[in-house]
Amino acid sequence: MRMPRLESDRLLIRPFLLADLEAAYDLLDVQLAGADVGTEGVMSRAEREGWLQWSVLNEEALAYLKQPPYGDRAIVLKATGAIVGACGYVPCFGPFGQLPSVGGSATGLCSTEFGLYYAVSPARQGQGIATEAAGLLVAYAFEQWNLGRIIATTSYENLASTRVMEKLGMRIERNPFPEPPWFQVVGILDHPAPR
Repeated sequence: MRMPRLESDRLLIRPFLLADLEAAYDLLDVQLAGADVGTEGVMSRAEREGWLQWSVLNEEALAYLKQPPYGDRAIVLKATGAIVGACGYVPCFGPFGQLPSVGGSATGLCSTEFGLYYAVSPARQGQGIATEAAGLLVAYAFEQWNLGRIIATTSYENLASTRVMEKLGMRIERNPFPEPPWFQVVGILDHPAPR
């Protein structure tokens, strides 16, 4: 299940490399320090270096195990080679049964769904980069793996992320319960034509 580099006219989606340390640290821990990206917070440069090493090893290990390529990938502007964001697939573990379309019960039982992740440099937001990158990931998962469904989650306040979900054609559901905060808004996109 090794995933190739994905490209559009202006973007390249590729695995992070060890050589990306400074760019990854600047993007994820400096530029996006106050952003709602669903993580526990920023990392020190040394912690980001450990994360980057893990990311590179994770890419290889998941391919060896024939598992989905979960993890972050770099969003690169082809014209300049600059890393302007991160995106990827994540195993999304949450109380999906709380959603009206999935069952609408308050049992609090959790399950795992195939999740989509995206974050773009504040200087590049509003240019359609997150939607374009996420669209490449969605198309690849549906076309190459015949994946049945992809989800994305965010908080009520993250209107930009919700707009990306809408532009991807996701059905937007609001969790009737405020917790967990990263699960307040859920975008669900079913495969358009299962084989």
